[in-house]
Amino acid sequence: MDCRGGCGACCIVISISSPIPGMPGGKPAGVPCVHLTTEYKCGLFGKPERPAVCRNLQPSEDMCGSSNEEAFELLEALEKATKLPTLDPR
Repeated sequence: MDCRGGCGACCIVISISSPIPGMPGGKPAGVPCVHLTTEYKCGLFGKPERPAVCRNLQPSEDMCGSSNEEAFELLEALEKATKLPTLDPR
C-alpha cells in the first residue's frame, strides 16, 4: 500500500519517543512533526536524517484504513492502546 496523498495522519497522531531533527525530545501525540509539509508529506523522506522509526513505518490498511479520516481514527486508537499509564505523583 502506498501513502495516501494529503493525509499525514502518521506525522500528526502518533507519538515518537526518539529524537527527530528539530524535535530533540521526540514528537508528542497529536502534534504535527516539524517536517510535515503543507502538502502533508514528510520533508525528510528519502534523506539520511529521517529517523529509523519513520523509515520503518509502512502504510497498511490496518493503519491507514480507506480514508484520511479513518487513518486518524485508527492511529488515535493505536496510540491510546499503546500509551503507557502515567504514575500518580501523590
